Amino acid sequence: MSNIFLTEDTICAPATTGGAIAIIRISGHRAFDVADKIFKPQSKSVKFKNAESHKMIFGCIYDGKKQIDQVLATKFIAPNSYNGENIVEFSCHASNYVVQEILRILIDNKVRMANPGEFTMRAFLNGKMDLSQAEAVADLIAANSKASHTLAYRQMRGHFSKNIQELRQQLVEFASLIELELDFSEEDVEFASRKKLEKLLKSIKSELKRLTNSFAKGNVLKHGIPVAIIGKPNVGKSTLLNAIFNEEKAIVSEIPGTTRDAIEDTIIMNDIAFRFIDTAGLRESGDEIENIGMKKTMEKVQQAAIVLYLFDISCTSIEEIKDTIDEFRKTIDDKDKKLILIANKIDLLQSIPHHFKNLVELETIFISAKRKENIQLLTDSLLKSAETGIEEENQTIVTNSRHYEALTKALEAIDQVKKGMDNNISGDLLAIDLRTALYYLGSITGQVTSNEILDGIFEKFCIGK
Repeated sequence: MSNIFLTEDTICAPATTGGAIAIIRISGHRAFDVADKIFKPQSKSVKFKNAESHKMIFGCIYDGKKQIDQVLATKFIAPNSYNGENIVEFSCHASNYVVQEILRILIDNKVRMANPGEFTMRAFLNGKMDLSQAEAVADLIAANSKASHTLAYRQMRGHFSKNIQELRQQLVEFASLIELELDFSEEDVEFASRKKLEKLLKSIKSELKRLTNSFAKGNVLKHGIPVAIIGKPNVGKSTLLNAIFNEEKAIVSEIPGTTRDAIEDTIIMNDIAFRFIDTAGLRESGDEIENIGMKKTMEKVQQAAIVLYLFDISCTSIEEIKDTIDEFRKTIDDKDKKLILIANKIDLLQSIPHHFKNLVELETIFISAKRKENIQLLTDSLLKSAETGIEEENQTIVTNSRHYEALTKALEAIDQVKKGMDNNISGDLLAIDLRTALYYLGSITGQVTSNEILDGIFEKFCIGK
């Protein structure tokens, strides 16, 4: 068994990074005794062991008789703490020397360094939050946009958990009646109305489908919406990327094939993260390395939610553009993937061809990447494509692949229950599929779990959380 489950230990870790102040956290049944031994309040009338919960006390950390640092000590008495245990937090100066010295003193006093995610894992084990809320803590820390923050914060507050618990409770009630029927099988008694069960299954299936379908949106909002820039060599892909970011992200050269690998970077626009990918130019080439780059281009296009097809408006025919669109649709069989045409180098034209939109049905934006003309039109189009609807207070969007997998398997089990009812199978077989659905729904919130699952989740956390 991993050390992460040894909850009888008293643990410590820095809970902050950077800045002028560092917080060192101690948690466990010996937290107050250890703190009382190494921390002395400035006021001699104050005793740390007698201090109230959630109060800050000014004083010094000592190593024997040697003063290490002036700190603020905060005491949290169980169960009214982050993880339900006795916790002490020392706010000290963020000098690496000071932090390491305090940690050394704690270790000398038999306090163990915490494993990644151990504070939050203990919060889960002590019933302060369920498993999906605990996972949201890590997502909240990693959030790099308002959209990803909103989703993580909502999940941490229990919106998703409540949704799952309601679904599970409805199934539990019917599963218990089915199980009760099994106890009276010889008397041919029906406690669970099959019509009511069918109606319930239809409702649950609809909600599970909505949740699984939301994962595609949730995944890109959490990690950033992937946008691939494709086109022939020298049409200005790298110049466009630099114009969007307003800095030199990619090498710009007149030599065809300069970009041989995908260049990726993220920008936040209107609180939404976009992951732009500048790809190798699409062309036939005898250069083996360049051909590898073009293969990677197609891989990135497959991963992208939005594809910007950039072409040189000064020398590209309508027929070539239509052929490219047709080829794209044959290669990428994904109706949800958005393709936007970007007509570049309008600075080389006397006027923009107004008839263009009548010949090509796709959205087309005319720009000069070199002069940064109409770049705002492009960003406006991207933001419109990324409209999320996450501001709706009660909307649940799935962002976690583990949750998505569990929901998918629960949906499969519900389908099996419905199929069994249509075939008029016995209650004991229905009960098996109902239990399977309950198991997968319970695995999301941690009502059903294992050490292996917990270990896999919390080892991805940073230390001190």
